[in-house]
Amino acid sequence: MYKGLEVYYCLALNRIASQLGIDLYQPDLESKLDDILKERNVGVPKVELSYELRSNHHMTNKVLEVLEEDGLVEIEKQADGREYRVKITKKGVLHLRQFNQFYSVIFKRYIVDHYKYSSLPSWFVQE
Repeated sequence: MYKGLEVYYCLALNRIASQLGIDLYQPDLESKLDDILKERNVGVPKVELSYELRSNHHMTNKVLEVLEEDGLVEIEKQADGREYRVKITKKGVLHLRQFNQFYSVIFKRYIVDHYKYSSLPSWFVQE
């Protein structure tokens, strides 16, 4: 099934955010977020995002390029020069908090199909 780029943006951003291990809907998240991002300072290897998206190198780069341009993620080249780690920004977390329910409704068919051989992600809101 063909998935539009917007579905890939949603999947990638949620995968990166999951590394933080936080409840996106907790009270006062905005006031805690700077400390959480600084304390946890985690990212996802770019190759893991390719696996999550089930896409090739070109598509993964395209998705990450847009997310980075929009200020939703930061991409860091590791010291060895061979690996890239992708980290979510405060803007990215707040974006997910605001739009995940919308994504769950609009992209439901694509998300259910994408995860048909595994369990649905925790951020996916089913009615």
